[in-house]
Amino acid sequence: MENTPIIQVAYDAVMQTGESPLWHADEQVLYWVDIPARTVHRLDPASGAHHQWLLESEPASLAIADSGGLIVATRNGVLHLDTASTGASATDIGATEARTTVIAPAPYDTAITRFNDGKVDGAGRYWIGTIYEPRDQPAAAMYVLEQGKLRCAWTGGMTNSNGLAFSPDQKTMYHADTSAHLLRRFDYDVANGTVGAEHVFRQFSADKANNYGGRPDGGAVDSEGNYWSALFEGARIVKLSPQGEVLAEIALPVRCPTMVAFGGPNLRTLYITSAGARPAEELAQYPFSGKLLALQVDVAGRPEPAYRQ
Repeated sequence: MENTPIIQVAYDAVMQTGESPLWHADEQVLYWVDIPARTVHRLDPASGAHHQWLLESEPASLAIADSGGLIVATRNGVLHLDTASTGASATDIGATEARTTVIAPAPYDTAITRFNDGKVDGAGRYWIGTIYEPRDQPAAAMYVLEQGKLRCAWTGGMTNSNGLAFSPDQKTMYHADTSAHLLRRFDYDVANGTVGAEHVFRQFSADKANNYGGRPDGGAVDSEGNYWSALFEGARIVKLSPQGEVLAEIALPVRCPTMVAFGGPNLRTLYITSAGARPAEELAQYPFSGKLLALQVDVAGRPEPAYRQ
């Protein structure tokens, strides 16, 4: 098991729904989003410098662009964000208007669906799932952005696509359906970008009356191939072996963590985003909700691949 870590506040402002932390190894900064606030954030942990960009629609997932800047999956489609467009320094309550270029418009009805969690594979493809917001049927879909073209990989079988990550050898794709409390793993062919056989990786209890421990939201894989999952409503992170066994559990001072990302100079800092727009009684018990948290871990992560344009 991991040693009990010291959890620190990496950025003190409260996000409504902080999501998609992404460490940019070349820049040595962390990016993340606040979905309802329509903002992309950047933090330089060494200097404390912070900047944010305001978008026209909700951003949910980020990827590094190999040509510079970020690829952002939003409700209205996939965009390129020019992160050099900083203008004047932003404050915690202000944001620079973003300079963006549309790569692909939304391929769905934006009134009921938006892009959600996403990750880049080892060949530079950007995989992005959706969330079907009525949540009355498993009508979400998985898309792939490859060299500027967006295609649908599959539809249905999930309501809230989350937890995307790839094993170090790129032979396994991990995926969560948060609404089903289910983590899956798929056989994956990175050379062709094809998804093979599906396996149950771990099923979490949906019984909120008996020892409920939360449902899997965003995830990340470390350099040893272990999968780390943020358990929304569970106030914890779990570290799972490639076989789905619980190797460690870390209690958090937030009830609704949303995603984790490895960062820092040695990739041993685990950054955690969370939801801050929560009921008053929950915020009284978990006053760090919505803040960006960080802790040190024993096993390093891996640099995130860039999307190849």
